[in-house]
Amino acid sequence: MTALEPPAEPPTEPPAEPPTPHSPGGDAPARPAGTGRAGRSDARRNRDKLLTAARTVFAAAAGGPVTLDAVARAAGVGIGTLYRHFPTREALVEAVYAAELDALAAAAGELLGDLPPLPALRTWLDRYTAFAATKHGMIDMLRSGPAPTSVPTRPTRERIAAAVGELLTAGARSGSLRADADPDDVTTLLLGVSLAAASGSSAEQTGRALDLIVDALRPRTPPA
Repeated sequence: MTALEPPAEPPTEPPAEPPTPHSPGGDAPARPAGTGRAGRSDARRNRDKLLTAARTVFAAAAGGPVTLDAVARAAGVGIGTLYRHFPTREALVEAVYAAELDALAAAAGELLGDLPPLPALRTWLDRYTAFAATKHGMIDMLRSGPAPTSVPTRPTRERIAAAVGELLTAGARSGSLRADADPDDVTTLLLGVSLAAASGSSAEQTGRALDLIVDALRPRTPPA
């Protein structure tokens, strides 16, 4: 179980800046530096950096401590920047989880655009295990806090099963995968593999388990 160190206290708000003088020849105040389109772009970049760093930190937790300070350091920003975007650890986890689930669901179609169905399925399974590792890191972070909570409820299983179904349908159409495989059955197998990985299975063993799933989904050879 990941131990969560007490997060740093949110920084105090900086003192309010003095009123900006009016621009010459007009009633509207001059725009302060760092606001407007450039400021919004910087904010988006910082938010993206924080989400990317959080995914990496959660996935690599492996039972070690995870703190908001660690996420801020990995992103190369100050803790104040993190708190401005994500005022609580739950807000950060929710954002990371939503982004990861969206990317995983979209990956099925993207892979089918680049690869035949069989290798697309195998590549997607690797992406699923990376998603599961990140999710377990988030669960550990939330459970180990002073007031344990859970990963936000989202239609995770339904969306994963839909992505699996998209891959299976393409494979059945090409003749490379069985037409009678149930996406929900495959999702159940994947959940078992991800739980084993979270319990200490090696990456090699996880890969072998995924290979077995793919082999089971190949069309059956009729008996001689």
